[in-house]
Formats: sequence, structure tokens, C-alpha cells
Amino acid sequence: MNLLVALFIAAVPAPHTTPAFKADPAHVCGSCEAWNAPHEPFRIFGNTYYVGVQGLGAILIHSDAGLILLDGGLPQTAPRIDASIRKLGFRTQDIRLIVNSHAHYDHAGGIAALQRASGATVAASAWGAKAIENGGPLEDDPQAGFGKETNAFPAVKKVKVVADGETLTVGNAAITAHATPGHTPGSTSWTWRSCEGERCLNLVYADSLTPVSAEGFRFTGDATHPSREASFRKALATVAELPCDILFRTHPDFEAIDARLAERKKAPGGPDPLVDPGACRALAERSTRALDERVAEEAKEKRP
Repeated sequence: MNLLVALFIAAVPAPHTTPAFKADPAHVCGSCEAWNAPHEPFRIFGNTYYVGVQGLGAILIHSDAGLILLDGGLPQTAPRIDASIRKLGFRTQDIRLIVNSHAHYDHAGGIAALQRASGATVAASAWGAKAIENGGPLEDDPQAGFGKETNAFPAVKKVKVVADGETLTVGNAAITAHATPGHTPGSTSWTWRSCEGERCLNLVYADSLTPVSAEGFRFTGDATHPSREASFRKALATVAELPCDILFRTHPDFEAIDARLAERKKAPGGPDPLVDPGACRALAERSTRALDERVAEEAKEKRP
């Protein structure tokens, strides 16, 4: 009898266990703690979910052949993204593709840990791929002047280069890259379509469009580099014209989003408060005003 029991126990498979997620050391910055405050994951629309934190976006797209993840937040955001993915009923190890908006520590910092956990392909623009492989922005980044130590994040090897307008697919899910340089030379916004039954919407993950830089950098150019103004304005025009029903940004405004989610919960059968076909154009207009102000400031500084 004891032998039979022993044989029965041996024949029962061990329970499935998820490997412990191994994060990289946390990045320290003045805004990091607030940015990394947790946020409940939620379905945005169809096969698209929010898995980021309070101040840093991360989007998950489910397909019939695995998952697509957009951005990885800070190094210390990666465990929260992992937890959110699992809370939604998915598995981090099923991520097949990770794409990046721009290669700064607050959006690319968690990619290395998420790639190790999944074995996913990592993809970015040509400039972004070099920066991710470098473990920090390149010398022509407007924020490079903050210094290597301040800008550093865990590097990833063999990043796939994605061209402007190129579409990447995982199973029945497809996302398209749109070059939107300005915040960094390699900034990329992403679009895809998601469906619920016969209703399909255009979703946008827009990269940062803010003219933020280290001290001394000029978007209008100087002796060290040519002007970036024309390419920045072209990027803003690109975002304004994107097919755009639902917009999410790399730094989401959750005060407004949470209010919309509350409205959605109150009236589940009514119009979706997250749907706003004018959102991309409005974002581009706000960002254009910010760029106009920066250009005007730089013009004043150049005057004798």
C-alpha cells in the first residue's frame, strides 16, 4: 500500500510555478517615486490593456501568438508591469515583442528585466536601438548634458531596428512605428487597431513631445549641432494626423484618465469616455505651443 501511494505521488505533476521576477537596481531621480506609484491595470479596448504605473505608460497587446509590450518604465517599474500582466491573467514569459517610445531611463529602464523574463525581441528606431544597446542616450540627445550616470539604464543587446512606417506583427496583432523626433532624435509613436466584436478603433501610444533638455542645449541649433526645429514640427504634424480614437501617452495624465474610467464604470453600456478622436490633434496643438515658447526663449538668448 505504501508503495502504491508513493508511486501515485510520484506520478502527480508538480504544480506550475511562475519564476520569480528579477529586476535591476532602482534608478534614483527626483520624480522617480511619484512616477512609479502603482496603478491598477485595466482593459483599454479590445485586446489592449494598461499595465503601467501612475506616471509612466506601458501598454500590453494580446494576440493569438503571444503578447506585445510597449515600454518598460524605470528599472523599478518592471516588477510592477510584471505583476499587472499576471493580474490581468496573462504571463510575462509570453511577451514576444517589446517596443520602445524613446531611450531614456524612465521608459527604457525596465526593458532589460522584462526581456530577460520573456526572451522577447526588443525593437526601436535606429537611434533608439543604439541608445538601448548603449545603456543610455547618445551624445546628440537633448538631455545628454545631464551626464552619463544620471541618464544610464540597463542595456539590452541585439535590439531590432524599426523604420518609420514599418509594421511589426505578433500573431493577429500588428503595430506601426511613426518617427516623431524631437524629445529625442529617435522618438517613436505607435499605432494599432483593436476590435471588440465588429467595432474596431485606432489606438495611439504617443511619445513625449516636450522640448526638454539639459542646460545649454538649443533646439534651434548652435555651433555644436544643427537646428532640430523643423524635424520637431514635422513630428508634431505627424501626431496630429494619426488615426486616433484612443490616445495614451508615455507620461499619462491619470487625473483625467481615472475620472474617465469612473464614468465608464457608471455607464458600461454608454459611450466610452476613453474614446476621443480629437485627442491626438489636441496633444499636437499643446505641444506646438510649448515648442513655440522654447524657440522664442532661445531667440532671446541669442540676441546681443
